[in-house]
Amino acid sequence: WFPLQSQLSQALNGLSDRAKEAKEFLVQLRNMVQQIQENSVEFEACLVAQCDALIDALNRRKAQLLSRVNKEHEHKLKVVRDQISHCTVKLRQTTGLMEYCLEVIKENDPSGFLQISDALIRRVHLTEDQWGKGTLTPRMTTDFDLNLDNAPLLQSIHQLDFVQMKVSSPVPAPPILQLEECCTHNNSATLSWKQPPLSTVQVEGYILELDDGNGGQFREVYVGKETMCTVDGLHFNSTYSARVKAFNKSGVSPYSKTLVLQTSEDTQSEEQTLPFPVPLERSQLRRMSPFSSTLNLQPSFSGRSYFELRSSAHQLSLHSSLQSLNSAVDIKKMVAVAWFSFDPASAHADIIFSNDNLTVTCNSYDDRVVLGKTGFSKGLHYWELSIDRYDNHPDPAFGVARIDVLKDAMLGKDDKAWAMYVDNNRSWFMHNNSHTNRTEGGITKGATVGVLLDLTRRTLTFSINEDQQGPVAFENLEGLFFPAVSLNRNVQV
Repeated sequence: WFPLQSQLSQALNGLSDRAKEAKEFLVQLRNMVQQIQENSVEFEACLVAQCDALIDALNRRKAQLLSRVNKEHEHKLKVVRDQISHCTVKLRQTTGLMEYCLEVIKENDPSGFLQISDALIRRVHLTEDQWGKGTLTPRMTTDFDLNLDNAPLLQSIHQLDFVQMKVSSPVPAPPILQLEECCTHNNSATLSWKQPPLSTVQVEGYILELDDGNGGQFREVYVGKETMCTVDGLHFNSTYSARVKAFNKSGVSPYSKTLVLQTSEDTQSEEQTLPFPVPLERSQLRRMSPFSSTLNLQPSFSGRSYFELRSSAHQLSLHSSLQSLNSAVDIKKMVAVAWFSFDPASAHADIIFSNDNLTVTCNSYDDRVVLGKTGFSKGLHYWELSIDRYDNHPDPAFGVARIDVLKDAMLGKDDKAWAMYVDNNRSWFMHNNSHTNRTEGGITKGATVGVLLDLTRRTLTFSINEDQQGPVAFENLEGLFFPAVSLNRNVQV
């Protein structure tokens, strides 16, 4: 029986090993249950967040579409009410003429009747002609000629489903920044990159990141297929770090090497003021089509934003807030030069451009808004606008605005603009449709309007013909501001 005992003992050892593996496997399965529960909560939260984002986007679009319907509603009511008013006046005049004619017909004096009959008959015929074809036809239909095509969106919603991601190819290699094509101009930076020469991995797009100019966290400024991008609206006199990575369905590549860029160097002179305009040598930037509202990728431009301090009394009055200017030597200094022109891409369609986009007017009697191409978020900036034409005493507005300011209303009507509007006798400051600080003194043809944007003290001040107009117009300004003007067809700036 000893051999049998040995054989049974060996069998038990094998079974014991299987039992031990089973216990370990059970522990693994229990851990999987816990992990599945945790992953389920996380995945559900992600799904809810994605769906909520779609709902939020739909609600925002709903509000925009309702706004368009309300505008159409107001337009139709205005047209119909104007026609009611016009028709009521004409009907009142016609009824009065009829009553007068009936009284004349009752006149028993033939000689008196003959004296006025011819003129009265002509007047009746003229009035009848004024009720000609189209006068009694509504100028506006009651139908709303708007149709919401929601079929593609509904189809997309019905097709919304999970996609099983399968890794079929490796992630891309890190892109290479092309240093010879990377540059800065004013407060814009142009970056160019490419894939490594021997790389055969397919790339679907690139992600460009910049820090905040103070060594802070990187943020995405462009996502797309292009290999060149110009980013506007950066701080002047700041050092930015840039990096780029590639992506495809398999994942995201490592970052490229980090490139350090310096924006808008000062052109200061301690010995003399520089004549204006200041010649500025700069390389032509290769720029692509616009990608989003935060990117302005148009060809190079030739306008200017400058700030020159002179020792005259009116300049000292305008710039009295500059505490650092304590002597004539300090005052006689050109601080910085930034070149810009008016921007056709963001302007209202009624704005007319000429003189390499340095001159604007309008083909509408309503006020329309045009912005400058360069935005300012830091530092001290001063620019002047000359009034080339001024007819029939309009009230153009000058100031600064956000990129998404209303373009079909006077500057300052919404909360995206800070402006001074001025006629031939006086001016007012306006922001969010609030009018303040009426000041005597207006503009004529040949006048010059100055705009002083001090983002160090966060103030905005205006001048007319180099004399400060009113007090400091606005305070506590913060963010990205673009030079802005609103005008109609009676003004050229």
